[in-house]
Amino acid sequence: MWYRHSDEGLVIDHSKPRHGHHKRPHHLFGKRAEQVFLSIPNEDSAIAASRQYATKPHMAGTNGDLDTAKDFLKLLQDELGISPPSSDPIFAAGSPESQHATLGIPKAHGPRAWIDTYYPVMNTPLDRRLQILDDDGKVLWDADLKEYSDETDPEAAKYSDDVPTFHGLSKGGDVTGQLVDGNYCTKDDYDSLVQQKTNLKGSIVMCRYGGIFRGLKVKGGQEVGAAGVLVYSDPRDDGTVTIENEYEAYPHGPARNPTSVQRGSVQFLSIYPGDPTTPGYPSYENSTRTEGENIPSIPSLPISWANAEKLLKALQKGGTWEGKQVRLLNNVDTRVIPIWNTMGVIPGHIKNEVVVLGNHRDAWVMGAADPSSGTVSVHEVVRGFGHLLRKGWKPLRTIVIASWDAEEYGLIGSTEWGEDFASWIDEHVISYVNLDGSVSGSRFSASGSPLLSHFLRKAALDIPHPTDPSRTLWDARSDSGEYFGLNANGTIVINAETMGMHEMEMSALDSVGVGVLGSGSDYTVFLQRNGVPSTNGGGFGATLHDPVYHYHSIFDSERWQEVYADPGFFRHVASAKHVGLQVLRIAGSIVLPFNTTHYAYELESYLDKVEGIAAEQSIDIRFNSLRKSMHSLQKASASLDEEKVKAEEELRDVLKKWRKKHSKIRRKLRKVYCRIKKVLGRKCKCPGRDKAEDTLATQWTHHQLPKNVRIGRPPAWFKEQQEQQEQQEQQDTDIAYGIAVEAGFMGPRHLFDSHSRGFPIRELKHAIKRIQTVNKKLSSFERGLISEDGIKEREWFKHLGVAPGKWLGYGATTLPGLTESLTFERNATLAQYEADRLTELIDRISANIKVED
Repeated sequence: MWYRHSDEGLVIDHSKPRHGHHKRPHHLFGKRAEQVFLSIPNEDSAIAASRQYATKPHMAGTNGDLDTAKDFLKLLQDELGISPPSSDPIFAAGSPESQHATLGIPKAHGPRAWIDTYYPVMNTPLDRRLQILDDDGKVLWDADLKEYSDETDPEAAKYSDDVPTFHGLSKGGDVTGQLVDGNYCTKDDYDSLVQQKTNLKGSIVMCRYGGIFRGLKVKGGQEVGAAGVLVYSDPRDDGTVTIENEYEAYPHGPARNPTSVQRGSVQFLSIYPGDPTTPGYPSYENSTRTEGENIPSIPSLPISWANAEKLLKALQKGGTWEGKQVRLLNNVDTRVIPIWNTMGVIPGHIKNEVVVLGNHRDAWVMGAADPSSGTVSVHEVVRGFGHLLRKGWKPLRTIVIASWDAEEYGLIGSTEWGEDFASWIDEHVISYVNLDGSVSGSRFSASGSPLLSHFLRKAALDIPHPTDPSRTLWDARSDSGEYFGLNANGTIVINAETMGMHEMEMSALDSVGVGVLGSGSDYTVFLQRNGVPSTNGGGFGATLHDPVYHYHSIFDSERWQEVYADPGFFRHVASAKHVGLQVLRIAGSIVLPFNTTHYAYELESYLDKVEGIAAEQSIDIRFNSLRKSMHSLQKASASLDEEKVKAEEELRDVLKKWRKKHSKIRRKLRKVYCRIKKVLGRKCKCPGRDKAEDTLATQWTHHQLPKNVRIGRPPAWFKEQQEQQEQQEQQDTDIAYGIAVEAGFMGPRHLFDSHSRGFPIRELKHAIKRIQTVNKKLSSFERGLISEDGIKEREWFKHLGVAPGKWLGYGATTLPGLTESLTFERNATLAQYEADRLTELIDRISANIKVED
């Protein structure tokens, strides 16, 4: 290990210097940088990282969580060559240090890392009870609410009750009522119960996990008058990997452990995410707080299948019990709890354009899949970037790496940071790349803004399949597990309702095969509130034939990950390569890789769906003006596509002419060199065979052999000139990458000297400015779908192209204002208003991206 000076300051270089000299590294960029990066993530390192993060509990706000924040900080410091300060750089959100850390990113000269501390209101569990009572209040059954494992899974056994089974942000309370089976407790399920005249007032509703976000199951119960809600994991939703199909339960087999419980937040995610008490503004320690409008007013508990099965067996036909009631007790400690976002920065040549890579770090218990598999993949990305930095790489645009906290409670860490620095994000962040968990099964998938659909697919096509070298990572979208049932009669037992829901989820893709972003992870504030083009995933999820993924349970453990989810960690590494390649390519693209034409046509496909809804409901509304605006947008985008090509061609032509000019000078220099060698009685080798001579002759414009050079000195003189030439090559590279500060591309102004070696500064400036204009138009597209008024009744969400469904939470609703005016409001006047709002936005986007003649 040695130290070298670079544009980033003094950095560590682990390579060995040759002949005792600190050799200046060559610049890495483009395909060469990608190849070097892809060689770094590896399985052994990934397994070691997983064992570091996923073998101990680290729920948000706990000491274990703070430890992992510091672990990630040290990773950034070690890999990015950051000298650790005397004390950990942990700043209180809102403090001058915290503000400067982010606001100063465009002025940073070298990598930096720090931790921001926010102060949201969250809760932790106290005592909880679930009982069956008779009419006299006598306890007939008292549920055991713990999870259990033997030593086969050592961490699951050790930490079985470290985080008691509860719902984050749940309401405390002690309620008793009759039990009602709500199925999945979707909006349709509740509507069906109401239509059947089921007595829901004061009831305890029992819901299966699945279909919609758990918080909306509680919201639905609250709105129909229920006193409390229970949510359980049903083996019917586990596909073919069940005890019924003769698989053993985990930890002895791949089927569900009957005591497993899915913890999780019950925040009403589709109203707004983040700290419930600071909607729209950051949660500093001294922030003014509200009561919170996106959290339940009735208590809830998650329960195991073992407990749910007993309740269901006691439930009689008709949906209620006779002579029996259920008591649900949920006491929680609600208070301000600190959380920690760990942040790192790699400054680029274009310092004021930023690509953010984010992954949340907090887990409900160990979280080997969620989120630690994603943290592991990002760990490998950071190692790859660190290796590139040591080889002399500097990204074209600045890269920010974020390890978010308290995502599990409701996207809190990322949302509070996004609300804290909303103006800065608007000004500087051009794209956000998100990774939640990267491995919980065998099937690859990726979601993103339609601007980035083709980009996501191309990155996956450029990476080999994790276990089959004859296929690509993109091909893994059709992968499935290998567990199809072992019962003696050969039939596969799988629930039809589960199959239908699974197929519906798999079909929620655009025409490229990329999923549409709703919510449920940390891209939400970037996309839905700021209009930053975002991606999510590039990871592997569970299918109906994979080992059961015990989501948010103690069984989401390191042993389960190593034995069942990803033996060998090949998928972790493939995901790291895919995510890292996304960041490298967005940060390094001269013309941003945004496909506005695909987006323009996707918008029209969204409108086709809306027209279908209106027809089904016999709502008479015409969308002629909106469709006409979309056609104009498609036309404007096609012209922008042509301008993208022409702008990049102009830049390449300038550089091509410059290289051609210098090739002539190289030939002249060779003749001079050969004359001198002949005088010395030496032979002159053929062009191209002597690397030293070739290096000497490259990129010169005015150098000539000095008249006072004596015959005996030419070899030494040429060596001296060669060293000077290497410095000139470096300067020329800086000029090529940093030519136009005004155009957004990098570099100090002294390199713009129009006399520097005949470099065509003026022509290159013109080409760069043309590219800058194109990039501004591309960046304006997603942001153009942001409405300051937001979506009706949930104004925090401002994106009128896509949003989390009002009664979905995770799942996306396209053209949300317009769609929901028909599906929920059934209001033609409101639908026309929403159509007019969209028309206005789309017309403005067309004007912004229009190419001037």
